[in-house]
Amino acid sequence: MALKVGIVGCGFMGRMHANVYQILEDAELVACVDHKPDRGTAFAGDFGLKLYPTLEGMLAGEELDIVDVCLPTHRHAAATIEALQAGKHVVCEKPMARSLAEADEMAAAALASGKQLMIAHCIRFWPEYAYLKQAAVDGRYGKLLSVNLTRYGAFPSYSSDNWLADEEKAGGGVLDMHIHDTDFALYLLGTPDETVSYGTVDASGASHAFTTMRFGSAVAHLEGGWNLPKGAPFKMAFRAVFEKAVMIMDGGPLTVFEATGDAIVPEFPKMSAAGGGNISDLGGYYAELAYFVDRVKNGQPVETVTPASSRESLRVCLAEVDEIKSRAGK
Repeated sequence: MALKVGIVGCGFMGRMHANVYQILEDAELVACVDHKPDRGTAFAGDFGLKLYPTLEGMLAGEELDIVDVCLPTHRHAAATIEALQAGKHVVCEKPMARSLAEADEMAAAALASGKQLMIAHCIRFWPEYAYLKQAAVDGRYGKLLSVNLTRYGAFPSYSSDNWLADEEKAGGGVLDMHIHDTDFALYLLGTPDETVSYGTVDASGASHAFTTMRFGSAVAHLEGGWNLPKGAPFKMAFRAVFEKAVMIMDGGPLTVFEATGDAIVPEFPKMSAAGGGNISDLGGYYAELAYFVDRVKNGQPVETVTPASSRESLRVCLAEVDEIKSRAGK
């Protein structure tokens, strides 16, 4: 029997997740919540759902297994805690919360409820990044020496009421966008021994980061944010140097250049996204939600993204923000 899911937030990310639930065999999206009647009605109509004006109403009116929180960052904690206390498993969009205190409250609520909580750090599941992670784990190319992670573009124009421009709500481009790569660097290499960050600050907060992290003898360099002018292309790329190969994904398919001189282009499934924004492939979203649904359905612990690891990524990223703003005299 398919698990019943309700989405909170019918914006850009809610639509991405809803697209995935349409093709997941073990999940049935049945309801949604949005405080904007017009948007909620359109969303409910597109996906054949029952619309509720509040999370409280949806929790009372539906027999749900999972609540999917796709709200602005500053509302993650309250919605997640409410759903957990109602006995629902929760998948919540990244970043985990706007503050470490809120993240701690979310983790405590999950522990007290006995339900699963997973923060949707989709890059851990993105096929090319998952391939890199597996190569680092199994050592097929020797030790990982360095990695460059890149993610930047123009300021996102798709947020409801332009909430991404409000630093109190979103935390700026570093916390909202760059955290993808901060999280992946920690997932790939562990907790950094040293971190140095420079960047830019605008009205939305720390908008762009240049961060170098040292993990023992390995080095990661991360660049990301949203300080490019309107119309500039979005870029997502990485370069990972191993002892016996280099992996490059930069504007084309992931290619592995081996020390033998061979070049390998792994094949990954592609699933088109219909939600706009800077996303053209549902692959990472599909993999993360399929993983969460499978874990919940089979009563297994969520291990790929734990509340503790998500909290650590938030901690490191907030420290990046503080250092960038301090250097800028903000």
